[in-house]
Amino acid sequence: MNPLELLRISIDSLITNRLRSFLTILGMTIGVGAVIALVSLGRGVEAYVAQEFGALGSNLLTINSSRPSSPTRTRIEPLTTIEAIDLANPSIAPSVARIGAEFRLLGLIEGTAGRAANLTVRGVTDNFAEIQAWALREGSFITALDVREAARVAVLGVDAVERLFGDKNLDPTGEEIRVSGRAFTVIGVMSELDAAFSDDDESVLVPISTAHTRLDNARTRDGGYRLSRIYVQTVSEESIESARREMVAYLNQAHNIIFSGEEDYTIANQGDLLNFFRLLTGILTIFLSLIAGISLLVAGIGVMNIMLVSVTERTREIGLRKAVGARYRDILTQFLIEALVLTLVGGVFGVLIGFGAAQIGRTLVPDLTLEITLDVILLATLVSSTVGIVFGLYPANRAARMKPIDALRFE
Repeated sequence: MNPLELLRISIDSLITNRLRSFLTILGMTIGVGAVIALVSLGRGVEAYVAQEFGALGSNLLTINSSRPSSPTRTRIEPLTTIEAIDLANPSIAPSVARIGAEFRLLGLIEGTAGRAANLTVRGVTDNFAEIQAWALREGSFITALDVREAARVAVLGVDAVERLFGDKNLDPTGEEIRVSGRAFTVIGVMSELDAAFSDDDESVLVPISTAHTRLDNARTRDGGYRLSRIYVQTVSEESIESARREMVAYLNQAHNIIFSGEEDYTIANQGDLLNFFRLLTGILTIFLSLIAGISLLVAGIGVMNIMLVSVTERTREIGLRKAVGARYRDILTQFLIEALVLTLVGGVFGVLIGFGAAQIGRTLVPDLTLEITLDVILLATLVSSTVGIVFGLYPANRAARMKPIDALRFE
């Protein structure tokens, strides 16, 4: 029989049972739409994570103090300014381009109109903003002179501005705040990061020497000062591993580390962190896709159920058609076409629903890039077609194998 004629007969049958066909298509629409929307969400989260970490650059390493994994060593030697100075020496670490440092402490910060908040005070070097690729919104950043003179100046994150002055869009440059009871002058405001993985926007940045001497007694026995973190920018992305080896060799000697596992520091690479979060978001995307796949499975079972009902209702029609010469493949093809039409129409509407969900998500969460790419549409089309074939094959085969005499006698 002509394939176009089979298609016409199939569509006429589906139109005859409009409500049943509509509900079957609706189930497939929900399944395909869920797959597209959730895959788009997973990819959007992955892109957002990459954007958050990518701005820092892939040639940035951070050194932090950490507890040794070996039970033979429990003492943690703090990172110090002496180590930061030594690592900036080309004869010790030739793969290092520049060094930044940070010393953190918690302080009571008092703003205007009686506003006060316990915020993180970060003593930083004058190159901190440049190394972190963190731009200023207003005013100026801490200078080398401020560090040398332990000046009482501060640069605020936007959330800190809101906590201390009531409006994060306010420019408090020139205003006075009190940090742990000491007067500081605000000289600038950092641009908003809105980073999901840090409290940067709530920070109060001061010269590192001021944090060491005026806000805390952070001097060490060797004449240096304690550090919370050391930032290392390598000469290039290709020199990351060589810089890591140079730093490990120096720090092992400086901290008297002899055996593996006694390291009381960690060296993290922004690229490693990015790969880790990409792995997590990739797993999240797969997990969300599996959840959406359950709805597709349910929709497929619905297609099979409806097709079995259709075969039962049309048993005498099948017997009559076979009696007048319809072949096995004609009957099989007709019912497969019906199943495919149901799933493909549902797939088309599912793509539209997924696209609409992505648009709504983009409006609600502007930071997320939710896009429906061609490969997702092709995947949805392939999946819906496969569902139609797989779940329509058994009912179609059952109809095609009917004996004409038995079908005509069916009541």
